[in-house]
Amino acid sequence: MNHNNAGGRDASPQKSGDATQELAENIALDFEVEGIYRQILTRAPEHKVQPSLQRVEDCLDYMGNPQRAYRTVHITGTNGKTSTARMVESLLREKGLKTGRFTSPHLESVRERMSINGQAISREDFIQAWHDVEPFVELVDRESARNDGPRMSFFEVFVVMAYQAFAQAPVDVAVMEVGMGGRWDATNVIDADVAILTPIAMDHERWLGSSLESIAGEKVGIIKPNCTVVSATQHDSVAHIIADSARENHAHLITYGDELRVLHRETAVGGQMLSINTPAARYEDIPLSLRGEYQAENATLALAAVEAFFGGGALDGSVVEHALMAVSSPGRLEVVRSSPTVIIDAAHNPHAAASTAQALEEYYPGNRVGVIAMMADKDVEGTLGQLEPVLDHVVITDMDTDRAMDAEDLAEIARDVFGEDRVKVERQLLTAIDTAASIAESENTEALVAPVVVVIGSIQLIGATRALMGKKAPDGAE
Repeated sequence: MNHNNAGGRDASPQKSGDATQELAENIALDFEVEGIYRQILTRAPEHKVQPSLQRVEDCLDYMGNPQRAYRTVHITGTNGKTSTARMVESLLREKGLKTGRFTSPHLESVRERMSINGQAISREDFIQAWHDVEPFVELVDRESARNDGPRMSFFEVFVVMAYQAFAQAPVDVAVMEVGMGGRWDATNVIDADVAILTPIAMDHERWLGSSLESIAGEKVGIIKPNCTVVSATQHDSVAHIIADSARENHAHLITYGDELRVLHRETAVGGQMLSINTPAARYEDIPLSLRGEYQAENATLALAAVEAFFGGGALDGSVVEHALMAVSSPGRLEVVRSSPTVIIDAAHNPHAAASTAQALEEYYPGNRVGVIAMMADKDVEGTLGQLEPVLDHVVITDMDTDRAMDAEDLAEIARDVFGEDRVKVERQLLTAIDTAASIAESENTEALVAPVVVVIGSIQLIGATRALMGKKAPDGAE
């Protein structure tokens, strides 16, 4: 007995020492990761599209084209890209493949942008990816400068790092989300087996064009010869552009509608239950851990894409069930606090806000108070207009970025949309959330229906709220 106790006492300091050493090592690695991130941030920002793939192609060519070491699924669209990418990746992983997933922007840690087998890239592998690509990036920068061209952009560098990291892993398949647009997006140096187009709507007009047709024209640039194209329901003019591009590229087009659709859905604890029809099969009673009709439709796109990836046949029902039941999409109708419930959602344009509004009505019938901050280059009035019918009050707050609209300017627009009495301003985020919670609880009239606070409007706002609420960074990136 005494011997056992002594053994226990001897083991504890060793464990404590190991934990302390690991923490110290992680802090040092985090410092190095942050230094690399800050260095890359000095380049042209990711929202600035440079209409050329030459720099990325040259860099990858010098590196031996690591992006050709695995198969790929490519995803573009205006909304739903990240959630769809996560579902595709989960299905592929459930089928036994080693996966890479590239999404942007990140919520809390830059390492979220690259994940391997569902986990954010490790600190060590992120650092190694940078050291692998750095000399080639510098070479391309010098060559571009000789021709009076720009350095590789922030986003171009991250794309090259991702392609390298996935080759080094090595992965069987990479799921690549477009940063913006498609044709000139830095990811578009691959010949993907499957191209997915989520709903195309107005956003990033300054860079992609001022009409749906011009935006669609950029996004169909990811359609490559002989691939399979899986498209969400689109506006008629957009659907024609997609169909024309698929035909020109001899690509097989699957469109959400008759063959591919949600047959039935109902809300369930933690998400929803779905019955889905695809070109290959009918899947009954599939649990999806994400909320909202739009996520059900994203799931059908993901399912059809993975069927196509494996040749077009049906997937085993248990694979679909396990993959969609386990999938997460941080920052998309995510609950980050209870009593009262605080939800975060990264809707930042009218189309996304309309989908969020529909889901809020479906899942949260009580008093709803929004906490909102938005980037100045977004369609603020249009986004607020979609939220007005479902939010009883809004608290406008600030974000720590030059691109953000000042809270007072945003509140002025909000007052036009919601009315003076339904708008408050609290510049500090935590104060804004607490104020919203007080309003939600004090004005909730139905004892059996819980009020909810909805933080919405910008991905940066969502990341800050997750951190403030003590949520761990997604995919183990803490």
